[in-house]
Amino acid sequence: MPVETNNKSQIKPPKMRQFGGSFLILLTLLLLLNFIVPSFFGPQSPQVPYSTFIAQVEAGQVDRAIVGGDRIQYSLHSQTPDGKPSEQVFVTTPVAIDLDLPRILREHNVEFAAPPPNQNGWISTLISWIAPPLIFFGIWGFLMSRQAGGPAALTVGKSKARIYSEGSTGVKFTDVAGVDEAKAELEEIVDFLKNAGKYTNLGAKIPKGALLVGPPGTGKTLLAKAIAGEAGVPFFSISGSEFIELFVGVGAARVRDLFEQAKQQAPCIVFIDELDALGKSRGGAGGFIGGNDEREQTLNQLLTEMDGFDANTGVIIIAATNRPEVLDPALRRPGRFDRQVVVDRPDKIGREAILKVHARNVKLAEDVNLGTIAIRTPGFAGADLANLVNEAALLAARQNRQAVTMADFNEAIERLVAGLEKRSRVLNETEKKTVAYHEVGHAIIGALMPGAGKVEKISVVPRGVGALGYTIQMPEEDRFLMVEDEIRGRIAILLGGRSAEEIIFGKVSTGASDDIQKATDLAERAITLYGMSDKLGPVAFEKSQQQFIEGYSNPRRAISPKVAEEIDREVKLTVDNAHHIALSILQYNRDLLEQTAEELLQKEILEGSQLREHLNQAKAPDEMAEWLRTGKLSEDKPLLQTLLV
Repeated sequence: MPVETNNKSQIKPPKMRQFGGSFLILLTLLLLLNFIVPSFFGPQSPQVPYSTFIAQVEAGQVDRAIVGGDRIQYSLHSQTPDGKPSEQVFVTTPVAIDLDLPRILREHNVEFAAPPPNQNGWISTLISWIAPPLIFFGIWGFLMSRQAGGPAALTVGKSKARIYSEGSTGVKFTDVAGVDEAKAELEEIVDFLKNAGKYTNLGAKIPKGALLVGPPGTGKTLLAKAIAGEAGVPFFSISGSEFIELFVGVGAARVRDLFEQAKQQAPCIVFIDELDALGKSRGGAGGFIGGNDEREQTLNQLLTEMDGFDANTGVIIIAATNRPEVLDPALRRPGRFDRQVVVDRPDKIGREAILKVHARNVKLAEDVNLGTIAIRTPGFAGADLANLVNEAALLAARQNRQAVTMADFNEAIERLVAGLEKRSRVLNETEKKTVAYHEVGHAIIGALMPGAGKVEKISVVPRGVGALGYTIQMPEEDRFLMVEDEIRGRIAILLGGRSAEEIIFGKVSTGASDDIQKATDLAERAITLYGMSDKLGPVAFEKSQQQFIEGYSNPRRAISPKVAEEIDREVKLTVDNAHHIALSILQYNRDLLEQTAEELLQKEILEGSQLREHLNQAKAPDEMAEWLRTGKLSEDKPLLQTLLV
């Protein structure tokens, strides 16, 4: 939990907040004294109707009266039981301006006069003019102090960083797994904060800043908290977007205030999350070149604070971003961020370690094998694995189990990959049959292609948004590179569903739209980015991600129309050849395709030994090997239409 104190200094509440509360209390007391208190301590007289007062005057009962514009106070002739005179005072309110009242009072010998002027009336007049604006500003100041520690005009430039006291982040390095290389880099920072003398005696300097770079969910924020937790130093946490405001100069003021607070509590750690919101490259298409906008001023102030004339001794900056390509070069250079630590997606060993961390407090059944789960979750980041463990626990609790089983984890993986199961979505017979042949087409081709992974499950039960069926393939090992034949094989697998529909039904459905989009994108990247075209050669026709982000509307470089036409021709040829191979494989295994699809229609799900028994019978035509090797088909290849006969 964020706290407002630490062991070195006590952070006092802002004076403006104290002023706001005291001002409201004082103003309330003043109003009470002026309006409420006189009603309790002043003379209390009974109120009578005006007609009663007139009747008493005409009856000769009224002794004297004080006549005001809106109030008449009078007394009656009366005596006590012992014969002494006694005066009773009454009050009435005239219903209108009665011009005959003085005459009536004189005729009945009533002593009357006007009320004496109020010596303190100026106070009431003054309060009536001043109190309303004071009340408004008092309430406004009080609300602003509650929200931001003081009136906005006085605290808008204050840092919004959340401060954690020494070692109170609640995270240690034992809570972080799967990023051993990053932990090793950051342990040196922890050691310096604990034993600074060991480094300074040798003249070494600790890195001023460490930039954590990696995809979302890989644990960058968790690592920063672990550093503060291990070192036992104050930890300032703030997001890059919290510096930017509407008014120019506010962000720069907040940067200055943040570093002033950090210097007072050094040694400490300042963590800036989502640095790209603050440190985007200056002079790009999204900003003013040499301008005076808010983001540029804030970035300039941050650059000065990190590596200006004043050294930030003991203040270590740690920042995290998943878009390092958009950061300003001046921010990434040594002297500001001396180290760039890559926090990448974990491999199989790392995923198993992360699962062990998140499964500490989860009751696991004996059949749960975290190593198998790690194999089945390639590409999962730390946040994905934490969500997986929680989903499996929720499924087990929903089934009233005493422990989480392997089946719960398998179902949780399918939920995360394919979405929630939707058995309420009922398909008609034609749709269900089309989906069955579509998915079996993917599975048969996937079983024959190199590097495609193991086909684990086929289902015609709708899941997620728009998925009427699905085929799950799990790689048997972590892969970091793809060779040409694997890319061609993946394109053929994507086109397998559409090809099966063409062979069986002689027509296609809209269910292959997403597959066609992915196949076309993969073929285009192979030609324009990976240089896998014999005609075009190893030339990159796509801009880098940095150039594209900086405002270029077209991701391709400036090329001639002839080259663009050649690129389109090569992309189409690649997709057409993969389509031809997919048709060839399914035509060659047509009996297996029909048999497997019929069984899938009956059972709705095929997996395990039943699925392997079918897929082990799949055979590849002779031309597939040559196509995988060269990407070309023989000159005497039949037209695609002949494969449909």
